[in-house]
Amino acid sequence: MVNRERVLYTFLELVQTDHPSGGEALLAQRIASRLRSLGLEARIDPAGNVIAFLDGQGEPILLSAHLDSVDPCKGVVPVVKDGVVRSDGSTVLGADDISGVTAIVEALQVVAEGKIEHRPVEVVLTVEEETGLHGSKKLDFSALKSRMGMVLDGGGPFGAIIMRAPSHDQISATILGKASHAGVAPEEGINAIVIAAEAIAKMPLGRVDKDTTANVGIIKGGTATNIVPDRVQLEAECRSMDERKLRRQTKAIAEALEKAAKAHGAQAKIQVSRAYNGFTLTEDDDIIKLAIRAVEAVGVPPHLESSGGGSDANIFNAHGVSCTNLSTGMMAAHTTEEWILVEDLIRTAQATLELIRLDHGQDA
Repeated sequence: MVNRERVLYTFLELVQTDHPSGGEALLAQRIASRLRSLGLEARIDPAGNVIAFLDGQGEPILLSAHLDSVDPCKGVVPVVKDGVVRSDGSTVLGADDISGVTAIVEALQVVAEGKIEHRPVEVVLTVEEETGLHGSKKLDFSALKSRMGMVLDGGGPFGAIIMRAPSHDQISATILGKASHAGVAPEEGINAIVIAAEAIAKMPLGRVDKDTTANVGIIKGGTATNIVPDRVQLEAECRSMDERKLRRQTKAIAEALEKAAKAHGAQAKIQVSRAYNGFTLTEDDDIIKLAIRAVEAVGVPPHLESSGGGSDANIFNAHGVSCTNLSTGMMAAHTTEEWILVEDLIRTAQATLELIRLDHGQDA
């Protein structure tokens, strides 16, 4: 069994170590050192990810969480009250994703202390997940042996198992109009902001259908009110569980920009990039069977779900590692109201231990 007091102590210690995206080095060093003390081979790769390996019997499993949290995450002051952990309100708590990191560390600690028979374990704790899954994208996948894995980075009530996640296209566009004096000769200009506004008004955005979402998240343009703006930069995204729908949605946004620009005699320069590919697992996949048993073992009914968000699990699946994402119980993530139940920290650690134990799922 996991050590309840130690789980909470570890979590509180780790969230108080500053770990913004791109600034995870100290936290990575501390965790790598702790894993070495438990008998794991642990190193920090060139991207800053913590990579560790524990030998065992049977089929190996990959356990992953990410080290970074969204801003503001420096100077976290955790507050424990009535079985709930929050920050003092000036920062995020960092349960996203230190709750996952804590669970992995505690499960490995129990294995080390109890000499529990276990499967081989590969640990990947990534950096810069919050800013684009950069740590997992830079992994040397040729060095990984696991063909199945668990990412501990899901939000919402503990016990949700993500079986399906979308592909994600990123769209960057620049509208090039023509500058002129807004008061003297506005008719000689081509207003790039107007063009962008017309294009956005024609785009299907928000919840497009049950599989697809789209959003314009950033728009920048103009330098002064007395100048007809000649340039606007726009950042948008499309996500879908269905690749055909994603292509159609991305095309619709690009066409709206191109048509609006052409109508005004302007140019639209558009760049589309794939942020990550989606994945779909089924109840017949070994990792889903194993995840269900692990959640049930701690007395919680598992919930098989789809997610509209991406995670490192998308990257692992794209590289041939059948990987799901388990909710740790983190709530209100990415806000200063973020919180997590102490009991869910413990449940997540216990479920992670169940994933490792050789007598629990050795025939999955």
